[in-house]
Amino acid sequence: MRIGIIGAGQLGRMMALSGIPLGLEFAMYDRHADVPGAAVAEIFTGAFDDRRKLARFARAVDVVTFDWENVPVASVRAIARLKPVWPPPRALEAGQDRLSEKKLFGRLGMRVAPYATVASEADLARAIASLGTPGILKTRRLGYDGKGQAHIRRAHDAGDAFRRLAGQPLIYERFVNFSREVSLVAARGRGGEFRSYPLAENEHADGILAVTRAPYSDARLQRLAERNHRRLFRALGYVGVLCVEYFVEDGRLVANEMAPRVHNSGHWTIEGAETSQFENHVRAIAGLPLGNTHLRGHAAMVNVIGRKPRAGEFLRQAGVHWHDYGKSPRPGRKLGHVTVVKGNRAARDRVARALRRALIS
Repeated sequence: MRIGIIGAGQLGRMMALSGIPLGLEFAMYDRHADVPGAAVAEIFTGAFDDRRKLARFARAVDVVTFDWENVPVASVRAIARLKPVWPPPRALEAGQDRLSEKKLFGRLGMRVAPYATVASEADLARAIASLGTPGILKTRRLGYDGKGQAHIRRAHDAGDAFRRLAGQPLIYERFVNFSREVSLVAARGRGGEFRSYPLAENEHADGILAVTRAPYSDARLQRLAERNHRRLFRALGYVGVLCVEYFVEDGRLVANEMAPRVHNSGHWTIEGAETSQFENHVRAIAGLPLGNTHLRGHAAMVNVIGRKPRAGEFLRQAGVHWHDYGKSPRPGRKLGHVTVVKGNRAARDRVARALRRALIS
């Protein structure tokens, strides 16, 4: 079987690396040929809305997935008329718009932060009067890694925030007074088979994920997060890996957003679980049985952001693994990640703290 991946960044590259040992082949479609996925797959190039080139790509593969959730939905629907696409286009569509996402969460009984849509400065003033401050004004589309957001601490911050983001659909969310952020990564096969990883705890730096630690052991929250995933899977007719990020507020899960794809907060699974999120994603879309998600120890993932270190700085340490994405350094750019797997939480956290100091400036 040949799997086509729309987008050839590090996520596509890691999907291919996980699937090649299973006898699967890969091709990827991106705007440029100089991409991380070029090291492991044939690259087709073209705009993401070029139907002719996308059709040529689709005809060269057996099934299609994506490593980037901002691919035009219309393009993915056009491909789906030629070849199976997993996750389905409606999951991609829901994940691209924060309003659609929150409405979906609400219909499924998932708690979300109080919110209001914003199309004008007057709308924002009304939202603040209703929901209060502090809050966050966000673009409904295309925001990630802290982009497309403006914090509003007091009502008089609203004008500057609106001017920064005006010209596109917006949403205002009341700030969630959370104790931590966690995420759940889980996979669903073509026949409905379900596999979940444990909740993981995330830390950010300047809006970008810096460190993930797993497991975050809370049996009640784990059950709730898995229940939410099962509902999302059924509602969307989902196949593949899905990540949902949550705030933990007063012992409750508040759904923040979902990613209909493999996710940065699941990178620890490559060494930290029996089957990685990447392998389970390609197994799912290829119609293969899903792999066991049992942990191999206490795991952490530290992103390498902006500056690429010398691998020898940390590879001498037992249980530490380096993943280089093949990207050139640039401020704020994810260049790779390091995973740590240890036999206990204290040893893992000690190494993860040292790696964060060394890798994230």
